[in-house]
Amino acid sequence: MTSEIPRVVNAAVYAAYLDQEKRIVAATPGLSQQLGRSSADICGRLFHELLRPHRPDALDRYFADMRKGRCNQFTERVRGLGGTGRAFSGELTAIAVHDTVGRLAGVVVQLHPDMRGPAQDEPETVPRPRRQLLGAVDAKVLEGIARGASTVQLATRLHLSKQAVEYHIGLMLRRFQAPSRTALVSRAHSMGMLTVGQWPPRVPPEFIK
Repeated sequence: MTSEIPRVVNAAVYAAYLDQEKRIVAATPGLSQQLGRSSADICGRLFHELLRPHRPDALDRYFADMRKGRCNQFTERVRGLGGTGRAFSGELTAIAVHDTVGRLAGVVVQLHPDMRGPAQDEPETVPRPRRQLLGAVDAKVLEGIARGASTVQLATRLHLSKQAVEYHIGLMLRRFQAPSRTALVSRAHSMGMLTVGQWPPRVPPEFIK
């Protein structure tokens, strides 16, 4: 009689940003490597074409609840096909992103692949990036963007000029190589720079200089 190898969660975390139709708008390089695809191939694809939930009906309900404002986050088991052609499974956490009037603008998803015992041949994972630190103003700006605040709203709330707000946003876009504010929020979530399970999202103190 053989005992089942316990499932543990891999330290690697991969992320993507979905639009309201569950199409992938942006993804971290680690996710495309996990799936054995290029970033260009992933973007524009329906999420369920690449990662299949264990309970499809439950996932549809979760997304419907997000659109109706009934929930801001959920976790569900998923499975997919890796670059080696071998199936993998993991936990998916989805976090709602709202616009300036509180409507659902998109969803940040974080994939935590399972890692089996060391006896099994596991694909190499992408090294975790060194922790990034933000200045106090950048942290407040990032929190505002994650809430869906506009430049004018951020300027009023932080007592800054619109040009100063745009300057801080531009610095973070370049620093994190994000093509848009939406991608910036997605990458911040994937790096743990925004709290999960809390609304409005906050930058944890350990990420602030």
